[in-house]
Amino acid sequence: MPRLDGPEGLDRLDAFEDDLIERFEKHPVLANVTLLPDDVFAAVLLQRRFVSLAFTPCYDLAIDLLDDEVGVRIARVILREEYPDSHGHTRSHREDMTEDLLHLGISRRALVTSRPTATTRRVILDSLELIADAGAEDDADVRLLTLLRFWGEVLVSVEYGRLWERMGPLLTRDGENRSRFYYPHHSHDAKAHPLAKVSLLSTTHSDRLGRRLSELLAREPSTDSFKEVEERALRLKTDFYDQFLPAPVQA
Repeated sequence: MPRLDGPEGLDRLDAFEDDLIERFEKHPVLANVTLLPDDVFAAVLLQRRFVSLAFTPCYDLAIDLLDDEVGVRIARVILREEYPDSHGHTRSHREDMTEDLLHLGISRRALVTSRPTATTRRVILDSLELIADAGAEDDADVRLLTLLRFWGEVLVSVEYGRLWERMGPLLTRDGENRSRFYYPHHSHDAKAHPLAKVSLLSTTHSDRLGRRLSELLAREPSTDSFKEVEERALRLKTDFYDQFLPAPVQA
């Protein structure tokens, strides 16, 4: 079983992770997002909306299963940022997403009548199952923080960065970025620093989780669970986008 041996060990995990990120960026749907027909791009966004709606219950489940108090506090802060105003005067991040979708030209009727596909439903349920499986392991804290960071933050930033290639011209007016959801999440969810170099000054969600994760990994006898969780998280993401591939390619 591979061990984590100081910064060099974290460098190896970063290299492993960066390879997964590169594979995800090259998914045909994301890599060719600017070439997708308008109806397919709209379908991607409407289905991705359901996955985003499941973000908060997934975080809540992970918080229930975490035993590490530092990790719990970091996850709580991130979750509460999704609802920035307890008085009801400010939109939640989910409402910001809806506003972006409408500005992208998706009609209110399309939004109201959309329903999750069988694949989208399966991806959401599999995400909850992956969290539950992680919480049942002896190294649950490492697995859960790995999952929240990679599935919930790093890969989300990658997704939205790719989608922004198509959205940018539509949500930028008079030189001003008007996105309230997609671009801000691309920015503040990102992996800004390698695991070996995150610090107390790190501000993105990925790096906040990464700092605590790197501390917990230093205590573990093996890095296998980190790699296993990240590979499963990547499969969930690619399964979602595979549904938008042309049928022969998907088959």
